[in-house]
Amino acid sequence: MTEMEKQATAEGKVPHVSWERIVDHIDHVAKLVGPNHVGLGSDFDGATMPEGMDDCSKLPRITEALMRKGYSDDDIRKILGGNLLRVMEQAEKVSREMQAQN
Repeated sequence: MTEMEKQATAEGKVPHVSWERIVDHIDHVAKLVGPNHVGLGSDFDGATMPEGMDDCSKLPRITEALMRKGYSDDDIRKILGGNLLRVMEQAEKVSREMQAQN
């Protein structure tokens, strides 16, 4: 977090957001639509990240929190990248099929 962002947060212009909110959002969406439809991404080089999620070295916190919430290893793997890879594979397959039709 930059000094300007820290000052804006201290002045109440920007909300204080902790990394645990990421887990809250994942949990909420997984309960709504299931863990097969949840993906996690990051933008450490261009976004204001929640407090405590300053860089990729903090990502294990999310894994540990999901484990504490009772998510299975399989569902955690899906959330942390498996779902994205599955969707990308399906998109590539459709692209190949569409190109073959032309």
